[in-house]
Amino acid sequence: MSPVSSTPAAESATRDRMSALEWRAGGSLASIFALRMLGLFLILPVFAEYARTLPDGHDAQRVGLAMGIYGLMQAFLHIPLGALSDRIGRKPVMLFGLVCFIAGGIVAAMSDTLLGITIGRAIQGTGAISAAITACLADLTREQHRTKVMAMVGGSIGLTFALSLVIASPLYQWMGMSGMFWLMAVLGAIAIGVVLFGVPTPPALSATDRTPFRVVLANPDLLRLNVGVLALHAAQVAMFMVVPSMLSDAGIALTAHWKVYLPVVLVSFVLMVPPMIWAERHGKVRQVLLAAVAMLTLAQLLFAQVHAMWPIVGALLLFFFAFNILEAMQPSLVTRFAQASRGAALGVYNTTQALGMFVGGAVGGLLLKQAGRPAVFYGCAAVLGLWLIIAWNMKAPPSRRRPQPVSA
Repeated sequence: MSPVSSTPAAESATRDRMSALEWRAGGSLASIFALRMLGLFLILPVFAEYARTLPDGHDAQRVGLAMGIYGLMQAFLHIPLGALSDRIGRKPVMLFGLVCFIAGGIVAAMSDTLLGITIGRAIQGTGAISAAITACLADLTREQHRTKVMAMVGGSIGLTFALSLVIASPLYQWMGMSGMFWLMAVLGAIAIGVVLFGVPTPPALSATDRTPFRVVLANPDLLRLNVGVLALHAAQVAMFMVVPSMLSDAGIALTAHWKVYLPVVLVSFVLMVPPMIWAERHGKVRQVLLAAVAMLTLAQLLFAQVHAMWPIVGALLLFFFAFNILEAMQPSLVTRFAQASRGAALGVYNTTQALGMFVGGAVGGLLLKQAGRPAVFYGCAAVLGLWLIIAWNMKAPPSRRRPQPVSA
């Protein structure tokens, strides 16, 4: 009798399982994302409050610039560093970016002015390695498993964001903002260890494997997703310039903000699962995406009107429910609309995401300074409403099983 492993069915089952190398690649690259993003997310809930204690931190516009400068630097460098990784390899670019991340954290940790922190954040932003990491992931995984591994990365970022909302305030009380920047540097050093000893070395690319960017830039479906991620992260950064002070004014001490964030984020993660499953099973991805954008817009309008604790909590829950759906759905859609050009498409996507973070910080700070809290939320609602209009005519995504080359 032939061994089971030699039958066609067994061979097919083996191909359908992720290999040990794919599990290693997914786990190690997801951990690099998580380590970097934890350091960045940790300051988001507390930085605006901390800035008030600095001698030059009373200008809301400058505070917004300090929060957003990281995203601006990333926006300039995602595509060049992604292209460089095609030429010299993924790992050297990842190591360079992590060294920049550590150096910027040290500069910010040793600064006692908003200007010094802004410079440190700018240095951190030069380490724009998201495109290189994602391209490395694509190099090391087979087509049939790539979406699963990208989901691992997306899940690690989402869980990291949830964790940061919970522990940011206690860490700030324990080690101060300087200590939190030192912690960023330590997390960056750990990530370097993961690159050196955890990430498999991907195969080198030939010149013919390098994808031009012009075709990706002209694709209308990818353009809608790029506009979407810019709007999503601009709203996220801008609203968190205001939400911490709203919670404080509602009677919740800064050290207790995690008691609001933790249940809200956990409940939102639970609530997002059924619509995601329903969308995939019934081919309703477009409808769920549009509904989530509409809910984000509604959440901003609610924030502009509420002041008491429970209405604020309700608006937060609505925001995170929609935010988590979009944060998980959009990168997957990029890979499906650009199955033949994923690296280039994700490089552009990461660039617009970073640009959104900068716009949210800079414009959010300007609105807060010139017109007060409600203007920030109305501005976010306007941007998200524009996204809803632009996304309305998006096509249903192609099947996961059929390669779909990008076309203008």
